[in-house]
Amino acid sequence: MAEKLIELDSVDTALAIFGSCDENIRLLEKEFGVTAVCRGTEIKLAGEAGAVAAAGRAVDAMLTLLENHTPLEEQAVRYCISLAGAGEERRVKELTEDFVAITAKGRPVRAKTLGQQEYLRAIKANSITFGVGPAGTGKTYLAVAMAVKAFKSKEVTRIILTRPAVEAGEKLGFLPGDLQNKVDPYLRPLYDGLYDMLGAESFQKLLEKQSIEVAPLAYMRGRTLDDAFIILDEAQNTSPEQMKMFLTRMGAGSKVVVTGDITQIDLPDKNRSGLVDALGVLKNVPGIARVQFSEKDVVRHRLVQEIVKAYDRAAAARLHKN
Repeated sequence: MAEKLIELDSVDTALAIFGSCDENIRLLEKEFGVTAVCRGTEIKLAGEAGAVAAAGRAVDAMLTLLENHTPLEEQAVRYCISLAGAGEERRVKELTEDFVAITAKGRPVRAKTLGQQEYLRAIKANSITFGVGPAGTGKTYLAVAMAVKAFKSKEVTRIILTRPAVEAGEKLGFLPGDLQNKVDPYLRPLYDGLYDMLGAESFQKLLEKQSIEVAPLAYMRGRTLDDAFIILDEAQNTSPEQMKMFLTRMGAGSKVVVTGDITQIDLPDKNRSGLVDALGVLKNVPGIARVQFSEKDVVRHRLVQEIVKAYDRAAAARLHKN
């Protein structure tokens, strides 16, 4: 049995570390199998030596976030615990070093995981970046944030966001309205990110000036897109021909980000995904980067991470059975 006493520097710090109703401390106990007793500004950890050491490292990571003015939301606490369990808690400092953009409500947008940090660095350094991984990892949102940052700094003159209008069990023809009304639901996640970054009024003005374009992938054919930040979302639902068409639209001074989840292909022939094809065909081309997200990068509700893990286990079990 090992013990560790952690002294915090103030009551405010202690309240943040403990969490509402000591929820953060309960998480430490559950994840590391330790006992934690909180009194005043002290935390006393007890349990198996390795587990106590890891729990102490998780608290150190949480303190690093606080010292750098990053709030200890549940996702951040869980990520600190995950890093500490892997012995990488010192890397949490990397998440506080820079922010991508400021939202219309004044909130800084930062990477919340090391996978997201790698993604942002890849976008900065490469002309084309593929962000591949499960839902909830911030692939689209961070790409939109980088696009807005590039637009505001005049690195590009327009933002173009597109995705294939592939039906996921629903029929476009049954939706009311004209073609634009029918495809708008497919483009809603892109609109949401832009609203958050720019505010509804600024977004509408830029849309009217055609500085921002949100359109189905089919609208890209035959065009050359110069000085633009171009995002292709839900790319797993493109065909190889569509993917080639899209990538060859890229003109001078442009940057491209392609996002998708190869476990959520809605095409009738899943073997014909343009994203899967492109990842193989382009893997050794200079200037093109691929960032693979995992369930550890999920930043939505914690159950999303558990759902992704459960489906991954089920898929692995099916492969093993076959």
